Amino acid sequence: MSSKRVYLDYNATTPLTKPCKDSMTDAMSIVGNASSVHYEGRRVRSLIEDAREKISSVLGADPENLFFTSGATESASLLLKEQNCVCAEVEHPCVGSWCEKSLQVSKSGIIKIDDLKWNTVQLANSETGILQPSVRGLYMSDLVQAVGKINFCFKTSGIRSGIISAHKFGGPQGIGAVVTEANFNFKPQVVGGGQEKGRRSGTENLIAIVGFGAAIEFAKTQLDDGIWEKIEELRNLFEEELANRSPSTIFVGKGGARLPNTSCFITPGWTGQMQVMQMDLAGFSISAGSACSSGKIRRNDTLVAMGFHPELAECSVRISLGTKTTKSDIHSFIKAWAQAQDDRNKRVA
Repeated sequence: MSSKRVYLDYNATTPLTKPCKDSMTDAMSIVGNASSVHYEGRRVRSLIEDAREKISSVLGADPENLFFTSGATESASLLLKEQNCVCAEVEHPCVGSWCEKSLQVSKSGIIKIDDLKWNTVQLANSETGILQPSVRGLYMSDLVQAVGKINFCFKTSGIRSGIISAHKFGGPQGIGAVVTEANFNFKPQVVGGGQEKGRRSGTENLIAIVGFGAAIEFAKTQLDDGIWEKIEELRNLFEEELANRSPSTIFVGKGGARLPNTSCFITPGWTGQMQVMQMDLAGFSISAGSACSSGKIRRNDTLVAMGFHPELAECSVRISLGTKTTKSDIHSFIKAWAQAQDDRNKRVA
């Protein structure tokens, strides 16, 4: 096992960034309930609204149309419950659980749209990194993987509603948001005190909200500074060197529009589950699919929907790089992966 763990699963979750940590630490010492009218309450309310402004500014949305939730799963259920929406099999389970999965997917991973009014289509796939073309008038889009990694403006996208999650770009887990166009209505599932304009009752999670705002602001700074172009160079280097080691390996979505950090690859005959376990023992964290449920590795329905044979889909894994990934990490992984492949080939020979 490697003496140093190498984390290559940033699409599952990301480390807290320093600005996020610092802002949350400061918020921990603040007393007050945002629903109280006294000084302490007003101070907390000011911090929450400041975070809402920061997040909306980065997203290109109006702050009055952004509502805090516990994360993307709750956000999806708020927007999709009882709506009879249609999606494709490639959507994350938090979306697909509420929809009829009848939209077709091309071999390149592009979803074929039927009815914009009641369709929900992800902006970026968590497993393959494949980006969907922007579609004006779409009912909802899962923006979780895209925000912080690529440039995006909610207003100009023409999407009517979207969901985001802070822990995908250096923020805390357990906080997310719904963002909508003006006059967009959805039913609350949690009622009581009327927080978030009655859309999501309950005392606001000040510490997480403040961290959310700091994280997305810092993520935008990194994006503007070109860090994701450098990460894309690392991803391309990884695919080039792995292909040289293993010519039979298939890189899903290569040649098309993808997230800059994501590589989904299939090595025929070597299951993704086995690769994940072997690389974990070697000190590397990778994935065989989306982090959709506790401790489970699910069958890759995304690849099957794209037309890959189920046996091939079972042999897929994903690496997703982040702002702390180095060239040395890439070289170390490829060396360990190639060694594991050689050992496997000897055993099955």
